Amino acid sequence: MQSYIFKDIMMKKICALGLLFSLFTLNIDGQDVIDKNDLIGANNPLEYSASFLTIAPDSRSGAMGDVGVATSPDYNSMRWNPAKYAFIESDMGFAVSYTPWLRNLVNDINLGYLSFYKRLDKKQTVAASLLFFNLGEIQFTNEEGLYDGQHSPYEMSIDAAYSRAFSDNISGGIAFRYIRSDITGGAVVEGTETSACNAVAADVSMFYQNDKVKLSDNFHTFTFGINISNIGSKISYTDVQKDFIPTNLKIGSAFKYNIDDYNSLTITLDLNKLLIPTPEVELNDSVFFGEESDVSVPQGMIQSFYDAPGGWEEELHEIKYSVGAEYWYANQFAVRAGYFHEHETKGNRKYFTVGAGLKLNVFTIDFSYLIPLKQNNPLSNTVRFTLGFDFESFKIQSKENKG
Repeated sequence: MQSYIFKDIMMKKICALGLLFSLFTLNIDGQDVIDKNDLIGANNPLEYSASFLTIAPDSRSGAMGDVGVATSPDYNSMRWNPAKYAFIESDMGFAVSYTPWLRNLVNDINLGYLSFYKRLDKKQTVAASLLFFNLGEIQFTNEEGLYDGQHSPYEMSIDAAYSRAFSDNISGGIAFRYIRSDITGGAVVEGTETSACNAVAADVSMFYQNDKVKLSDNFHTFTFGINISNIGSKISYTDVQKDFIPTNLKIGSAFKYNIDDYNSLTITLDLNKLLIPTPEVELNDSVFFGEESDVSVPQGMIQSFYDAPGGWEEELHEIKYSVGAEYWYANQFAVRAGYFHEHETKGNRKYFTVGAGLKLNVFTIDFSYLIPLKQNNPLSNTVRFTLGFDFESFKIQSKENKG
């Protein structure tokens, strides 16, 4: 009799994880019955599983407010825009990232990310990555509170991508993703058996860069990117209900201003919208607003642009935005900052981020720190660490040492 797992320890971990992305604060002024005028200010968050796919795993983007679709190509472009790999400067490299997660709630949840890329020729690049979300240890108890076993819940995704440059300025990319979520340990919840679940998904992306924008007798770089990620099957922990995964539309741009030969400053903006249905709302047990949310994945993607019960204004509330800045000195030392904003009725995540980066010939080291706007926020004190390794720089350095 393991139903207590969700009501006790699993409530602390799994539900904390799922509800983290909500941090819901509004309750429509405590009313039990509402009318249509209340819909705009009412909590109506989007519902999906595999929410670990929405976490920024690397320190560079994590330090700039979770931007990345239009920033310059780097080791972790798989997560933000696979098309960027076609313009990456190095021939081959990999990076490892680590994030202790929700440290204000528990001390054994962490996110690990491993990414790798290899250039095939001047126009083509392949890449792969592994995202692993470890949720620590869960102890099962029965109705009497006695020990009834334990489980190590986790979620993971394995990605493979191909990107190609179509011209000197435009590239495209496609990625395929396998997703596995094992967070219940086969627990029986309210008489329903649960199990680990699997899903497959794909990303389609585009990237544009122009490094010949001339201002004040100097050349600068403008970039633009689009990525539709996690286009894939629904996921289910039971035979009763299937949930959407976080299919997302990300659009962004960036401008790198080269101050002089040693100093540069990049400003970037990302807009995100989840392409999953908005839950319908039934008022007074009789009046229905919105569209039916239990639909197919293609229908849900299309419907996500017009199905909000509160109309166009609520649709705009579903758009999250991030702004970030990155300063480089001599292409060796970086300082970063950013801001992430999510509407209070759609999750209410609002936080500043800061970080730094250092290039040491072969290695790149990045660090980021998250500062939420509200105190006692589960995201407080979130730090990320990333270590990158450049094989091309390693080869060059080895030849110089031999010479």
